[in-house]
Amino acid sequence: MSLRVALDPKASEESVFDALIAARDRYGDKEILEDQDRKPLTYTGLIRAAFVLGRKIAAMTQPGERVGILLPSSMGVVVTFYGLHAFGRVPVMLNFTSGEANLKAAIKASGLTRVLTAKRFIDQAKLDDLIVDLSTVAEIVWLDDVRKTIGLQDKLFGLMAGLMPRRFRAATDPHSPGVVLFTSGSFGAPKGVVLSQSNLVSNCRQVATHIKLDPDWVVFNPLPTFHCFGLTGGALFPIVNGMKAFQYPSPLHAKQITDLLAKLNTAILFATDTFLNQYARVAGPDDFGTLKFVVAGAERVRDETRHLFNTKFGGVKLLEGYGATEAAPVVAVNHPDRNRPGTVGQIMPGMEYRIEPVPGITEGGRLFLRGPNVMEGYLSPTDPDVIEPLEGGWHDTGDIVSIDDEDYITILGRVKRFAKIGGEMVSLTAVEGLAAAVWPDARHAVVSIADSRKGEKLVLVTDCKDADVARMAEWAREHGAPELAVPKKIMRVAEVPVLGTGKTDYVTIQKMAESEAKAA
Repeated sequence: MSLRVALDPKASEESVFDALIAARDRYGDKEILEDQDRKPLTYTGLIRAAFVLGRKIAAMTQPGERVGILLPSSMGVVVTFYGLHAFGRVPVMLNFTSGEANLKAAIKASGLTRVLTAKRFIDQAKLDDLIVDLSTVAEIVWLDDVRKTIGLQDKLFGLMAGLMPRRFRAATDPHSPGVVLFTSGSFGAPKGVVLSQSNLVSNCRQVATHIKLDPDWVVFNPLPTFHCFGLTGGALFPIVNGMKAFQYPSPLHAKQITDLLAKLNTAILFATDTFLNQYARVAGPDDFGTLKFVVAGAERVRDETRHLFNTKFGGVKLLEGYGATEAAPVVAVNHPDRNRPGTVGQIMPGMEYRIEPVPGITEGGRLFLRGPNVMEGYLSPTDPDVIEPLEGGWHDTGDIVSIDDEDYITILGRVKRFAKIGGEMVSLTAVEGLAAAVWPDARHAVVSIADSRKGEKLVLVTDCKDADVARMAEWAREHGAPELAVPKKIMRVAEVPVLGTGKTDYVTIQKMAESEAKAA
């Protein structure tokens, strides 16, 4: 067991809205939030907007009520988030890319009766049918209509509240729920994660303790706020630490995003490997010129992505990090001056960890975490009013890692991402790395299916049209990789399925592999 360094305990004793007020006190009333409409808000503008909108929502909800938010990354979603907190409501961030079944399950699991969204977004995203389906299980509240009811009295209230926010905001316990998020569902059904307000604020403070920040920096966030990386990293983290947070509604718009970075004088870009690879391919030599560093999380950074950054944008540091929704989410991240590619950096200040051995896995062990950023617990799948607490405060990540003497973490795989072949444990993540070494320009995913002879069989799903077992086996022999790590089956697809967050959709891929095996 190990503890890195202490974090100021006061960092855990602040509510989400009080952290916003404290940031204005510390950094002055500067521009802090902007989106593609290019109408930035100052701290005071954000506080006022949150009070005005929050008051309207409070009139139709109860204190402590969970309220769903179905919006893209934008100023609107940030204002709505803070608006709920201003009046003691709990935001539930809903993944609009997860489909009707998962969304209805999330609504039921979190006990929602209302979902906030916007007609403009629904129209642009072509989600009309989805909204019709969701309206059968929850009331859909159109924020466009709510804003139309804002009158002079509401604006005067906002004016006064902006001057004296601590008098007007609902006093809440920092350890009360701050948000309900759902895990990505990469490996199974999404689970409801309850993060306290202090979890969120502490994680923002932890990163700022780990990396020296400049309040003049601009953070560009193209990631969805239904994902913890986008919410905490892309929205709350910059605002709490005095940096402008630019919100962009979709990570898929590679050219539009790279064209904006230099125009906004962006210093930090958050994204996943999938999206960073796309951005690096379309970006011009000067598009990343203002970036101090890029933070990649949510999935492993491929060697090809690092190569693109090193060859095209030599001055831009690509920092790989590691997180979990259950940890609000940042667990570790590399440092601009202490960047070790291949690792995900050092564990955050104030976090404890322990590694437990896993039978059959000789290197590393199963990572357990505890700290000020680790969740209160999961929502009970049978009762939305019950939060299942962590035993002793420890979260089982399900990840197999090794940690060196300086607390640098290397991710070796997930417990679920190991296959037992002929009695040997084989890391599916390592097999994906082998495929990436042979065909670096393609995307690969490896799953295992039942095999009558050896227990399990590896299946490589790839968008490489020329992929074949013989070439992979030859590479393995030449580089000393074990024969067991070579998949005996390759499925060539036009596109490897990914989730809305950019992470590989292993649930869909597993079904594809099993379906083809049955048909064979």
